[in-house]
Amino acid sequence: MAQITLKNAAGKDAGKVDLDDATFGIQPNVPVMHQVVTAQLAARRAGTQNTKTRAEVRGGGAKPYRQKGTGNARQGSTRSPHFSGGGVALGPKPRKYNQKTPKKMISLALRSALSDRANEGKVVVVDAWGWDKPSTKNAVKALAGLGVDGRVLVVVGRDDAAAALSFQNLPEVQLITPGELNAYDVLCNDWVVFTQELLPSFTAASKAAKPAPAAVQSFAAVPTDEVETAEASAGDDDGPIENDEWAGSAKATADGEAPAGYDIKGNKDSMLYHTPGSRFYKQTVAEVWFDTEENAEAAGFSKPPSQQAADEAAAESEESE
Repeated sequence: MAQITLKNAAGKDAGKVDLDDATFGIQPNVPVMHQVVTAQLAARRAGTQNTKTRAEVRGGGAKPYRQKGTGNARQGSTRSPHFSGGGVALGPKPRKYNQKTPKKMISLALRSALSDRANEGKVVVVDAWGWDKPSTKNAVKALAGLGVDGRVLVVVGRDDAAAALSFQNLPEVQLITPGELNAYDVLCNDWVVFTQELLPSFTAASKAAKPAPAAVQSFAAVPTDEVETAEASAGDDDGPIENDEWAGSAKATADGEAPAGYDIKGNKDSMLYHTPGSRFYKQTVAEVWFDTEENAEAAGFSKPPSQQAADEAAAESEESE
C-alpha cells in the first residue's frame, strides 16, 4: 500500500497516510474513462431543441395555385419544407441523451482517474482544516502552503461549512462532496485535495462483512442433541415411523419416498388422499402415508372427486360387460 505525506492546514508535515491500492494504485483504464465521461457529458444536455414540421407551422391551408396550366410544378401547400416559411424536414425534436452506464464501469473510471492523479503526485491529504469561521484568506494561505497551483478539486464534508465557505470564492477551486466525486471532475482539475477523514477506500467498501445466511445462523444455534432428535424423527432404515394420530398411517419421510407397506399419500391441507397410479399422485407431497384406503377414509381423508368419478365409470363398464 502506497504512502504519502500527511499535511496540515499550514502545509507542514503531519505524518504519513496510506493510500488504498484499489483506489489510487490501479492501471488507469483510458477507454472506460472516455466512455463514462462521454455519458456524463451527454446526460448534461437539456435536449429541449425543437423544430416545427409542416404540420405544425401556421398557414398553408389553401392550395397556392391550380394543379395544371401554370407551367409550374404542382403544389399543395406553401408550408412544405422547400418553401420559405415552411416546416423543417427531419429536424431535431426534444429527446434525452442519457446513456446507460454500469455502476462497476463508473467506479472503475473514478478509480482510474484518482490513480492517474496519484501517479503524477497530484493527490494531497490534509489531516483537518480546523477553521472555526469562514476565511478566504486562510484558504489562499492553505493552498500556497500545500504547494498546489492551477485548478484544484477540494473534497469537503457536508458538515464542514467553514471550509466550504472559505474555498467557494476562489475561481480556481472546485468544491465537491465525497458522494459527488466522479471521474470527470477529477480529470478536469490538476490537483485533488482530501481530508484524512474523507479519503476514499474501495477495498474497505468491497470487503465489508456480509451476514451469514439465515439457514446457516439457525443451524449453528441448534444444539447437537436437538439435531440428533430431528434426524431420528425424520426416519431410519429399520422401517416406517408409526403415526400415533391415525391408525394405519406413517409419518412423512425425509427423502419423500413411500415407507414399506404405506403407498397412499395423504395431504393435510386438502384432506385428500391419492392412490398409486392416480392423476395427481406424483405431484402431491405426502404429509402422511396410509397403508389402505379404509384407514385413510377413517382418518377423515377422502378421495379426489375426479378420481372417484373415474372409479365409478370403471365400475359401470365392468358391470355392463
